[in-house]
Amino acid sequence: MIPVTEHIAIGDEEIQERFVRASGPGGQHVNKTSSAVELRFDVNSSPSLPDGIKARLIKLAGARMTEDGVLVLFVQSTRSQEMNRRVARERLVALIQRAIEPPKPRRPTKPTYASKLRRLDSKQRRSGIKAGREPPRHED
Repeated sequence: MIPVTEHIAIGDEEIQERFVRASGPGGQHVNKTSSAVELRFDVNSSPSLPDGIKARLIKLAGARMTEDGVLVLFVQSTRSQEMNRRVARERLVALIQRAIEPPKPRRPTKPTYASKLRRLDSKQRRSGIKAGREPPRHED
C-alpha cells in the first residue's frame, strides 16, 4: 500500500511498473541495465479515489494521461532502479495530493471607476498619435 493521506491509500495491485533502459549518455553499464521506470496507474478504474479527485487528477496530469484514463510517469533521473522507482511513486503521491485540494472558487470582480477612466484616456491618447500619422487633407 502507498499512503497518500490518512484516509486514502493506493494498493500495490493498482500500479504497474515496467523497467526499461534509460536513454542518454552512459558507459557500458547503461547498455546492460534497465534502470528507468515507467509507472502506470489506471485512474478511471481505481477503487481508492473518489470521483471528484479522479476528475481533478485527470485534468492535472495533462499529457501524462492516456486516452484510456491511465496515468503514465516515466522516471530516469538516477542510475539506480530502486531510486527511480521511489521517485516515480513520490511523483504519483504528490500529483494525487494536489488533486485532493479542491480549486479555490473564482470571485468575479469589476474594474474600478478610476481604471475605466485611465483606459479611456490611454485610448484617446493613442487615437491622437495615430491620427497624427495621417497625411494632411486638401480641401478643394
